[in-house]
Amino acid sequence: MIRLAIQKSGRLSDDSLALMRECGISFHQSAGKLKAEASNFPIEFLFLRDDDIPQYVANGTADLGIVGENVLVENNETVDWVEKLGFGKCRLAIAVTRDSAYENVGDLNGMKIATSYPQILRNYLKRHNIKAHIHEISGSVEIAPSIGLAQAICDIVSSGSTLMSNGLKEVETVMQSESVLIATPNLTQSKKNILEQLRFRIQSVRKAQEYKYILMNVPNHAIERVSKILPVLKSPTILPLALEGWSSLHSVVREDEFWRVISQLKEAGAEGILVIPIERMVA
Repeated sequence: MIRLAIQKSGRLSDDSLALMRECGISFHQSAGKLKAEASNFPIEFLFLRDDDIPQYVANGTADLGIVGENVLVENNETVDWVEKLGFGKCRLAIAVTRDSAYENVGDLNGMKIATSYPQILRNYLKRHNIKAHIHEISGSVEIAPSIGLAQAICDIVSSGSTLMSNGLKEVETVMQSESVLIATPNLTQSKKNILEQLRFRIQSVRKAQEYKYILMNVPNHAIERVSKILPVLKSPTILPLALEGWSSLHSVVREDEFWRVISQLKEAGAEGILVIPIERMVA
């Protein structure tokens, strides 16, 4: 049995649990309970505050954890980075009031900056040879300039709408962040084996999310042309149709190439194109 610490509430919690379910792991999460055990995989979930997860994993209370890179770097605990998970993407950024005559990072010299990430901010300022006053607060950082507590903030930004609604503008990106799977150092061999099984499932799910499965009808004279357009893993599957002179062609396309490829396929003569999501992809 392996223990995985997950944020009990907040932006990473739902995505972490959804990933586990997509990996085929079944469990029941009762309201208010801080533990849950899977019924078909040797894993137990611990639901914790995100700030506590790095410490729990570092000291071995939890074997694994899912946490944002920003929290992990700020806590600076000794853990093994296992896998980036692709969700919870955001950035830690510095923002000033919208009417500020900010031009470059040098303008931060002498400013009071409010943040919940003093260690990351301190290191950033040091790299840029900036001397500023860091005011550490635990929440509602974006309100600090409007109440006179600070002239700038350093906080997590996703869409930027919270900054705008509080009269702030983003001026510097301190770091990019996403969710990561971490492990306690010196896992036993049996737990390493479970971790590798979990990683295999996660990688299969993530790879599937990057691709679409497509089926199309293609006149036989256009098969070679269509096949050259497809950025397939090996080669497309071609099946004859009942209609003479036509075939059904099956392949996969990367999500980020999808619309460009579909347009080219239509120009090459493909018809009746169907697009199907992929649940798992095992390389």
